[in-house]
Amino acid sequence: MSQIPAPEGRPRPAGQARGPCDASGMEDIHRMFRAGFGEGSQLVPSVADGDVAHADRVGDHLAMLSTMLHAHHEFEDENLWDRLSERAPACALHVDRMKDQHSTMLVHLRELDAALPAWRSSGRTSDALPVQEALAGINAALAAHLPDEEEHIVPVMERVLTQREINEAAVHGRRATPKGKTFAMLGAILAAQPDGGAAWARKHLPLPVRLVWRTIGRSRYEAGRAALRRREPGARGG
Repeated sequence: MSQIPAPEGRPRPAGQARGPCDASGMEDIHRMFRAGFGEGSQLVPSVADGDVAHADRVGDHLAMLSTMLHAHHEFEDENLWDRLSERAPACALHVDRMKDQHSTMLVHLRELDAALPAWRSSGRTSDALPVQEALAGINAALAAHLPDEEEHIVPVMERVLTQREINEAAVHGRRATPKGKTFAMLGAILAAQPDGGAAWARKHLPLPVRLVWRTIGRSRYEAGRAALRRREPGARGG
């Protein structure tokens, strides 16, 4: 599998339990966001000035990541913070900080959402600049937010939530995946894991889904990965 840049993060030792429930899936998804948006800062300047087709492919990829991060934070805002504050009052200060960090992130995500259409339709470097600025803001916000959440929120989730409540996050994410992007998202999640996703697939994917991934999904994901770095013949730029 084509690998995206190695993400930061602190993989949990196998079998290490911190509570009656398992919320390690939060950390797994965080790795994907770190890697995906981090790579975005490299992909955008790789598009030659005026290469509309390449800009549209990269912009479509970034729009998918933005949609998924919006959905991830919407789930937490709507389903997580009140539950944690009620069941673990000592966590309230951490929850308030999470809300503030989400607000900061939302500003940058909206900047990205607003900047992408013009760049995707023109391919011009001048239109790419607001995209790059938004990505810089997103990456800085992720660098502050994700480690904080993993240290102060995920362990509390494992102590005070039920496994069904935790699993609702994954259901929400699947429902939010844009049409036609299932293999792209699955590949991004797998590639972001420390072992390339083998353990994640065994844990989270039923055997029939793993077979579909191996026979169809992986090749489509690989083709999409290659296209993200492909310039069109005759595109301007060095």
